[in-house]
Amino acid sequence: MGVIVILKIKDTLIMDSDERYMRRVLDLAMLGSGNVSSNPMVGCVIVKNGQIIGEGYHERFGHPHAEVDAIQSVVDKSELEGATLYVNLEPCSHYGKTPPCSNLIVEHKIARVVFANIDPNPLVAGAGFEYLMTNGIEVIQGVLEEEGRALNCRFFTFMEKKRPYIILKWAETADGYLAKENFDSKWISNEVSRKLVHKWRSEEDVVLIGTNTALYDNPRLNVRDWTGRNPVRAFIDKQLQVPLGAHLLDGSQETICYNYVEQDVRNLVEYVKVDPMDNMVDVIIEDMYVRKHLSILIEGGSKLLHSFIEKGMWDEIRIFRSQNEFGSGIESPVIRAKAFSHEMILDDELIVYKNKSKEYASELNA
Repeated sequence: MGVIVILKIKDTLIMDSDERYMRRVLDLAMLGSGNVSSNPMVGCVIVKNGQIIGEGYHERFGHPHAEVDAIQSVVDKSELEGATLYVNLEPCSHYGKTPPCSNLIVEHKIARVVFANIDPNPLVAGAGFEYLMTNGIEVIQGVLEEEGRALNCRFFTFMEKKRPYIILKWAETADGYLAKENFDSKWISNEVSRKLVHKWRSEEDVVLIGTNTALYDNPRLNVRDWTGRNPVRAFIDKQLQVPLGAHLLDGSQETICYNYVEQDVRNLVEYVKVDPMDNMVDVIIEDMYVRKHLSILIEGGSKLLHSFIEKGMWDEIRIFRSQNEFGSGIESPVIRAKAFSHEMILDDELIVYKNKSKEYASELNA
């Protein structure tokens, strides 16, 4: 048996086994991706005498929380007494769609709780931590804290910045064009890259496009080449130019049209009337926050992408750079920042940027 390394994080002693079990927790939490919004992704592992006796995760919004799922998985509930429970987010202490997880932990006499992150939800925000300690449970916080925040970046952004997590995505040619002069952009990226976009759609709450993309591409904005839920479709059509026969208006999934003309709901399409004096980007972000959507994937076009970039209103940018060249056309945005990662998707290069600025868009009117 190897030597156990003891680390000190935030004045709390933890062992390397805590990190090992927390990594398993994060893997379990990921299984809820695309299904739990507007809740965070949470996993849970229960350990007794060096053995995992129970596991669980939050599978779907409205379903049991990860701690409940893990406790239910333990056949002999007497084994829970004296066990250690690992979870990536502070156990809740309030009544929502389900009873408080903290109460259940105390009820089953679990001796130790290890978690990565304090829950930023003001209904919890340390209350679960305090409840457990008040009831004599040893609590360790901060194990793989950065990894936990990265996993739930959408939830933390929503709670702390009061807005959705914003991802900009586009494909560009090797010579820097999003589309030809006639707005034709099919197909710049390869088939595998396009499948990956469908996976991304299944993971985000909303997909947003501008008027020209709606008019010239006639997109469906659904999940066809992947298994998962369809996002809410949203598009800007200030003067209601998109024809009734367009895929966006087919009533196949929830859709929002931001416009200057009317407020109405028809055939699963909600028309949201915007005052022309208001900034469209601010209106959309505030409306998505009110609707409790944790994330927006913005797929173009050029004007819409530029409007978010100019405001610094983005968290990630994902660019597919193909080997194709157009020679001329609609230029792609230029990002003057260091890329977070590079990856080859067959002959496409996927470049990812993350907005690390502490100044940017902390409030809608900053």
